[in-house]
Amino acid sequence: MKTALLDERGGLRTFVIVLATDDEAVKSLTSFAVNQRLAASHFTAIGAFSRAVVAYFDWSAKQYRHISIDEQVEVLSLMGDVTIEDGKPKVHAHVVLGKADATAHGGHLIEASVRPTLEIVVTETPRPLHRRFDPASGVALIDPAAEKVRRG
Repeated sequence: MKTALLDERGGLRTFVIVLATDDEAVKSLTSFAVNQRLAASHFTAIGAFSRAVVAYFDWSAKQYRHISIDEQVEVLSLMGDVTIEDGKPKVHAHVVLGKADATAHGGHLIEASVRPTLEIVVTETPRPLHRRFDPASGVALIDPAAEKVRRG
């Protein structure tokens, strides 16, 4: 993983992260978020994976259904956020993957092995965002009213 600080204004930073072959995308981004003490940010990325696991949230069962994609795919769109959940940075990402036959698969990104690269731009937001478990939906949702204090 290669990283660079692109800009810093008013205490808010913008980074580029470049992942290489065999880097695990979600783990790498999570590690970066922890090391940089990101309390709230959003990101976009493009690149390719040799394999990926995406998930679809089954509303009636209140659980994610995992879908394995075991072939080379292009990352047509990858976007998400980093928030605080249970006191730690949590990556939440959605992805659209293009296959060789021009079909696409998408969903919540669970894990993915990079090949040959994934180029990510991460931008901090002005204040921390916290996720809280929502019993009605069965998932942790952003609570905009939680802790309006900047990271220290």
